[in-house]
Amino acid sequence: MARNQPSWRQDEPRGYQSILRTVRDFVDRVANSSPARLALFIFGAVICVFTALLSLPIASRDGEVTPLHDALFTAASAVCVTGLTVVSTATHWSFFGQLIILIGIFVGGLGTLTLASLLALMVSKRLGVRGKLIAQSAMNNAGRLGEVGALLRIVITTSVVIELVLALMMIPRFYILGESFWMSVWHGIFYSISAFNNAGFTPHSDGLVPYETDLWILTPLMLGVFLGSLGFPVMMVLLQHGMRVKNWTLHTKLTINVSFILLFAGTFAWAAMEWNNEKTVAGMNIGDKIVHSLFASVMMRSGGFNLVDQSDMSSTTMLLTDALMFAGGGSASTAGGIKVTTIAVMFLAIVAEARGNTDIQAYGRTIPQGAIRVAISVLVLGATLVMVASGLLLWISGANLDRVVFEVISAFATVGLSTNLSAEVPPSGKYVLATLMFAGRVGTVTLAAALALRQRRQLYHYPEERPIIG
Repeated sequence: MARNQPSWRQDEPRGYQSILRTVRDFVDRVANSSPARLALFIFGAVICVFTALLSLPIASRDGEVTPLHDALFTAASAVCVTGLTVVSTATHWSFFGQLIILIGIFVGGLGTLTLASLLALMVSKRLGVRGKLIAQSAMNNAGRLGEVGALLRIVITTSVVIELVLALMMIPRFYILGESFWMSVWHGIFYSISAFNNAGFTPHSDGLVPYETDLWILTPLMLGVFLGSLGFPVMMVLLQHGMRVKNWTLHTKLTINVSFILLFAGTFAWAAMEWNNEKTVAGMNIGDKIVHSLFASVMMRSGGFNLVDQSDMSSTTMLLTDALMFAGGGSASTAGGIKVTTIAVMFLAIVAEARGNTDIQAYGRTIPQGAIRVAISVLVLGATLVMVASGLLLWISGANLDRVVFEVISAFATVGLSTNLSAEVPPSGKYVLATLMFAGRVGTVTLAAALALRQRRQLYHYPEERPIIG
């Protein structure tokens, strides 16, 4: 009797089953053989989907189709949590378009390896051993292999909770300042997601300039950007161990210490360079100058929000900004750059070499030589990408070197600070910057993860011979 009853599988079109099986087999094969390649594929596919959505007439405020280069650039900037824009977020995009941008920011903020792991779980309902290893490495080996699914849920839950708290902090202020209730809610949610994911998109046509002395707005933004720049592995350790520093992992200690060093050094340096600049903060009182300096230091390493026109800063301040943007935030975070742990490992290696130590040590731990190789690879790759992209953009735009380097590093480090060069360059220049944003978001992280899992035992070694260095 039951044999004659049609099941849902019999009613389902055979073509759909075949397509689903093909997709499942493809994801399984790539996830287990090359998770890094799957991460690149997923991020590229996500950007294409959001490009198509932003190209729809309903996405623009005037109902016209947005040119492909502008839609692609905006989609890449949102998914890569950069914040560079070629059209005004507030005036060009409709509510639907802004919503698509916001969803892209949230999805992109989860990270390439997290997205790849989630796709493998959704499609094949499981992660292979290599897939679990690469997802676990993205979270600094937090937990056991069998707990990777739970860790991914914690990452998403943590993001949502922090963004909700930030939104609740800002919504009352927008309402008090005269916005309608629902507009206040929208702006609070938009800024909270944009801040925690270090995206830098603003739904106001004049950005944050009207709130440049309003700590009720600036404080949640700085807090969200700083927390997002620490990374999920650090936040998970803090949630588990609190302020018991002795129980922190080496990664957590290095990330937090270097982040605070760069924060305070950036604040002091920015204040010293811009204190008497008539175009920026010279006419403000001491309190406002300190707030601007602290805000700039937080945002330079990946936040992307700004209170002053970047073109009005002095050349030395732009150089400082270049350096901090290139440094970036923590690994497996919503920030970009080469990451603070890369800087820490390279600095410790230099100190060890200067002292004549064979081991590189920090906080009672020895850093393996494999980590040094990965740090060197990330640094060289980042510098190479910046150099090549700068040369291309100089050739395409004909702009000054300082503006080009500033825009290129901002794109590579997914910061979003701009001298408006992105909007001025022809479509070919926008494609270069969009490609750089993609490479900056997935390149160094994926390379580091891939190299970390490609270590293998050698059964023999060639004789050593030291070349002359330096």
